[in-house]
Amino acid sequence: MQIDFTGKTALITGGSRGIGRAIAIRLAQAGADVAINYFRKRNAAEETVAQIEATGRRALAIKANVAVHEQVHHIIDEIANTFGKIDILISNAASGVLKPAMELTEHHWHWTLDINAGTLLPLIQHSKPLMPKTGGKVVAVSSLGSIRAIPNYTAVGASKAALESLVRHLAVELAPENININVVSPGVIDTDALKHFPNREVLLEGSRKRTPAGRLTTPEDVADVVLFLCSDLARMIHGQTIIVDGGYSIVA
Repeated sequence: MQIDFTGKTALITGGSRGIGRAIAIRLAQAGADVAINYFRKRNAAEETVAQIEATGRRALAIKANVAVHEQVHHIIDEIANTFGKIDILISNAASGVLKPAMELTEHHWHWTLDINAGTLLPLIQHSKPLMPKTGGKVVAVSSLGSIRAIPNYTAVGASKAALESLVRHLAVELAPENININVVSPGVIDTDALKHFPNREVLLEGSRKRTPAGRLTTPEDVADVVLFLCSDLARMIHGQTIIVDGGYSIVA
């Protein structure tokens, strides 16, 4: 069976680099026109647009901070004007403060929660009117920190746990309207985001050693699972968190 998204439009927040870029390209390869949102890295966004267009699909890059609800309006308006609809929504944009819990300020806490968990609800609320009456697909990107205690990861881990809980509640409301919403939770991936970890090299090497599959997860591994979740093959999967980590999280 071949997954074919010809005629569909996808939005990926945080789509200029890393996991977001891999998802954008994979969806384009399957036939979708793709809009990506980015915040700071314009050059990276332009590179991603070029890679999407190289597949023969239309692409759009939209600069916005998804933590600001007014800017979410801007993203959706741009897509409405360019493509007229949204079939697939990928909530991937993420940020956060990596500090011990006792060093977190109120600003650190709210910044991390707002962008990692808080943005999903307005994204769906504003995207839903552009989704076809036949339904749509929504995937949020989480991390293993939602269920495991990781040093300096308190704020981010809590925000990802909130994200996964929100998805379960939204799934109950959206499933009757033929909208699937699920989560992918990647294992350790060597992306730009990991450069902010003070123990990056130790974390990478330790993860390689304890992963049964024998290697780290890649952005493309995650993109493949997202491709499946956005297809009709996953039409009866609602409100689930799919871990993509080569078996890392099952090892005691």
